[in-house]
Amino acid sequence: MISACISLLALTALLGPPLDMFTEIAKRLNVICAQLIPFLSQEHQQQVVQAMERAKQVTMGELNASIGQQLQAQHLSQHAQGLPVGPHPSGLPHPGLTLGGGSGLLALSGALGAQLAAKDERAHLEAAAAAAAAAEHHRGTDTAETMNPLAVQGAYPPGAFGLPPPGVNGDLPGAAGYGAGLHLVSPQMNGAAAAAAAAAAGYGRSPVVGYESPHPHMRVPGLPASLQSASGKPAYSFHVSADGQMQPVPFPPDALLGPGIPRHARQIHTLNHGEVVCAVTISTSTRHVYTGGKGCVKVWDISQPGSKSPMAQLDCLNRDNYIRSCKLLSDGRTLIVGGEASTLSIWDLATPTPRIKAELTSSAPACYALAISPDNKVCFSCCSDGNIVVWDLHNQTLVRQFQGHTDGASCIDISNDGTKLWTGGLDNTVRCWDLREGRQLQQHDFTSQIFSLGYCPTGEWLAVGMESSNVEVLHVSKPDKYQLHLHESCVLSLKFAYCGKWFVSTGKDNLLNAWRTPYGSSIFQSKESSSVLSCDISPDDQFIVTGSGDKKATVYEVIY
Repeated sequence: MISACISLLALTALLGPPLDMFTEIAKRLNVICAQLIPFLSQEHQQQVVQAMERAKQVTMGELNASIGQQLQAQHLSQHAQGLPVGPHPSGLPHPGLTLGGGSGLLALSGALGAQLAAKDERAHLEAAAAAAAAAEHHRGTDTAETMNPLAVQGAYPPGAFGLPPPGVNGDLPGAAGYGAGLHLVSPQMNGAAAAAAAAAAGYGRSPVVGYESPHPHMRVPGLPASLQSASGKPAYSFHVSADGQMQPVPFPPDALLGPGIPRHARQIHTLNHGEVVCAVTISTSTRHVYTGGKGCVKVWDISQPGSKSPMAQLDCLNRDNYIRSCKLLSDGRTLIVGGEASTLSIWDLATPTPRIKAELTSSAPACYALAISPDNKVCFSCCSDGNIVVWDLHNQTLVRQFQGHTDGASCIDISNDGTKLWTGGLDNTVRCWDLREGRQLQQHDFTSQIFSLGYCPTGEWLAVGMESSNVEVLHVSKPDKYQLHLHESCVLSLKFAYCGKWFVSTGKDNLLNAWRTPYGSSIFQSKESSSVLSCDISPDDQFIVTGSGDKKATVYEVIY
């Protein structure tokens, strides 16, 4: 399959107009190759990358010469066997020589010098392709959950946002939850394990394969830069240049060392909310955790060990509508809650019994995400109609709307200096807004819906979580970026540590991944029992909180 893609890349570089169509074909073939490259051995990863580069540089003369060589070789072969090479009975070109046919493409790629897959690797490639096809089929049958998880149609629809239907204890459709039907091979597996897992996937059975640690603390020196990866395993982090070229990232020797870089995280509390937890936040003091579910936010004291019961329940919105976001002001005395309603609730937490002190109402039927300005004076609400509503918290008035997203605005973050706002949407775009001038500064277009994003507190980098399962880390002023491939399903939440040196992402694949900024070296990974829909990191970078589809939140202590 990779051979065919590379051949098509060469052809699209030569076929001329209509340029837009072939440019789009080339982009999509690049994506397909990038998704399959991690399944190859290191040797063949390098060969594929080189072959892709060569394919894009083929001239028309070289193409004609290659085709001529193939014609001559086939003619000699058939002549030796006494077979005619006359016209095809239908009058069409001989099927073995048709560039649009699979055999012709493979022959052409061979003529271009891309010896991509030796015989002993072909079974591995076919198994990997089968695994990818199985995963695509699974995603294709999961449309209601993945294509528009933020859609609001009256009451919260069962299965939306990767959530379980009510009463199924948090498991997603399929036995044992989503993971049971997913056969993508972990990029941390060695070649033999990956081939076995993919082969099992082809027969519809989940292989029993364990995850290896993605982050050995000693890197093996001497590997070529383009092949440097953890413990010799296939790469999962790629640098994407301004012209779209992808190369495996050679991690620096100190990628996982030094002050501020965690070694791992351990679970210290389980907070049984009782409903799917779509929103979480932790207080500046790290004493209290707030979990948002259906119709309410629950408050938990995590300062002491032992089993937990909520210390308070804040009833918000309608009873059957989910909370989508809750944000604390920095003093810990005010909580703002938004979700499947046109109204935001502002809670006074300083009183003996928390109470609603104000409500902010917009024309949009739902709020998907919230952000608070660094000075605590302004609240930004991502709305289901695509607008970004700006609220004056002191006067409790709507002061501005940023309009640009053509579908729901799903996620948001603000720069530390309070001058720029970043938003992601279901229209496959990420946009940057100038808060002083009230206008859009940048727009980044993707081929996938955007479900989550985070802006690095130290500047320069923006991490974006995709419906496609990728995490992309964009430089805010340069055209290059990193693309990370450890999630196996849509990336539902993302948060930077306050030091800016690392960030976490969570997904429908039940995973919590911690990454090194910006190049994505995997720091640690935790597998939960259901989709992980939300996350937060404490201001001192000592705790991580996640909310999941099995109706609970989990508190992790970060170990340095």
